[in-house]
Amino acid sequence: MENSVLSENDQKFLRLAYEEAKAGFDEGGCPIGSVLAKGDALIAQGRNQRVQGGDPIAHGEMDCLRKAGRQKTYRGMTLYTSLSPCMMCSGTIVQFGIERVVVGENINFGGNEDFLRERGVEVVVVNDRDCIDLMQRFITEKPQLWAEDIAEDPS
Repeated sequence: MENSVLSENDQKFLRLAYEEAKAGFDEGGCPIGSVLAKGDALIAQGRNQRVQGGDPIAHGEMDCLRKAGRQKTYRGMTLYTSLSPCMMCSGTIVQFGIERVVVGENINFGGNEDFLRERGVEVVVVNDRDCIDLMQRFITEKPQLWAEDIAEDPS
């Protein structure tokens, strides 16, 4: 799917998720960024903080949701993520009742889109060139860190 079919808000918030991913990469961490929005209102943004904070569950989506703080409801909100969400993050999306997820890319990591869709979440996969290239660069330059992030044995 091309970025041109996304709404202006979708394009803006996905770009912000990419910028969070890039900031994480520049900090020496895993380049995965996330944004939570309701319509044109930014609720929170975050990035993978596993390396920076030594926190194994501080994935990009989890960091974003922590920064969003308590919400009475997540209805009508969209979660933007630079990379297809893992099972932990997908479970949290379902648990919180987030209705829509815009995924920057699923070429480098095929997450759990089917799991989300089966539970009524609208999933839009964009395969944004910047998101793909940044993640590919990270996987090439830091394969052991990537294996650690997705809980694979790097040996």
